[in-house]
Amino acid sequence: MKYPIQHRYQSFKQKRLAKRESKPPVNHKIVVPSFFTLMNLFSGFLSIVAVSEGELFRGAWFIVAAGFFDVMDGYIARLANADSDFGVELDSLSDIVSFGVAPSFLIYTFALHEFQFLGMLISAVPAMCGAVRLARFNVNTRLTPNQHHFIGLPIPSLAIILAAFYLSFHHQLELFDLFRNGVSSVLGPLIILLSVLMLSTLPFDKVPKMDRASFQQNGFKSFLFLGYFTLILLFRELGLMAVILIYILKGIVDGLREYFSTEQRFISS
Repeated sequence: MKYPIQHRYQSFKQKRLAKRESKPPVNHKIVVPSFFTLMNLFSGFLSIVAVSEGELFRGAWFIVAAGFFDVMDGYIARLANADSDFGVELDSLSDIVSFGVAPSFLIYTFALHEFQFLGMLISAVPAMCGAVRLARFNVNTRLTPNQHHFIGLPIPSLAIILAAFYLSFHHQLELFDLFRNGVSSVLGPLIILLSVLMLSTLPFDKVPKMDRASFQQNGFKSFLFLGYFTLILLFRELGLMAVILIYILKGIVDGLREYFSTEQRFISS
C-alpha cells in the first residue's frame, strides 16, 4: 500500500531532522587556529616555489614565517581551549610540507646537490624522519597527552635551524674552506644529529600560555620564551640560531636530568 504524498513528506522531514540532530556540534573555536595552520602550509609552499626559482634567501625566510604561524596556531588553540583531532591532523599535514619538504629542498639546492644521489638521500632525511616524528606525535596526543613538553625535537625547530644556518652563512662560505667538502661537511652531520633528536624521547618545552596563571606556575619558562623572542628581534637570523641551539641544549639537559633522577630512584628502591 502506497502512502499519500503528505505522509511521505512528513516521514522524509522527520528522518532529515533526526540525521541533523545526530551530527556532532561544530566547534567554531577551531576556525582561528586552523587559519594560522593554513598560513603555515601556504608559507611552506611559497618557500618551495622561491627556492625552485633560485630565490633561496626568500625561501629560507618563508620557512621562518611558517614557524611563526605554527607557534601562533598552537598558542591560540591552547589559549582558547580549542584543541581537536581535526586541528592535530591539519597541523601535521602542514608541518610535513613547511618543515619537512621545504627545508630539505632548500638544503639540497644550497649545497648537497653536489653529491647527486647521496646528497638527495641526506637532504630527504629531515622530511622522512619528520613524517615519523609527526605520526608518533599524533598517536601520543590521543593516548598520553602532555601539556608541558614535546617528546622528541619538534620538526619546526629542525627546519628553522637549517633555514637560519643558510641565512647566516650563505654569503660567508669561505668560513668552511678548512673542511674537505666545505659547508656540506657541516650540514650533513647537522642534519643527521637533528633528525636523531626528532626521533628521540627527550623532553622539549612547549610554548607556555602568556597569562597570569602560567606566569605563576611556570615563571621561568615564560621568561625564557620571552628572552627567545627578544633575541630573535635583536639579532634576526643569528638570534634564530642561538635560540634554537639553546632550546635544543635545554632539552638534552632536561632529558639527562630526568634519566639520572629515574636511575637514582631505581637504585634507592
